[in-house]
Amino acid sequence: MPVPTLEDFMARAYAMELEAHERYAQFAEQLDTHNNREVAQMFRKLSHIESLHAKRILEEMGWPDLPALPPAYAWETPEGPETAPQDAVHYLMQPWHALEIALGCEQQAQKYFEEIAAAEVPPAVRAAALEMAAEEREHVQLVREWMKRVPRPEAGWDDDQDPPRANG
Repeated sequence: MPVPTLEDFMARAYAMELEAHERYAQFAEQLDTHNNREVAQMFRKLSHIESLHAKRILEEMGWPDLPALPPAYAWETPEGPETAPQDAVHYLMQPWHALEIALGCEQQAQKYFEEIAAAEVPPAVRAAALEMAAEEREHVQLVREWMKRVPRPEAGWDDDQDPPRANG
């Protein structure tokens, strides 16, 4: 892997935040379609938080918009470490489930940044990675606290006596 610059690293960090923002927005739309307004609103809130993170990176770097993404720090999966899998939602899920998804994403992002900070990288990249890892660690704690304030779903939460049907 080529030695990345701070700009390369921050471009990847921005891409991660933007991708997470977009995925949560997609989840909100999906849950709205199924009239699960409470969880859709939770995903909207998560999407907004991620968009604020992305905006902050652009401001810190003085970029009017995202520069071309460098190959450095490409992730091994099709999506970034902070992006929930496309199939992570269920139309009957509850707010606790949305937070559980967010917790996993924040933990993955924290690990990603910690691994970069532990690698052989320039001091500016290490410092930025350590800062981002610390922020993600705070996000993990915030999501855990948030999870304590919503009811944990009971067994059978996904039982549907009238499942959706497709006419075909």
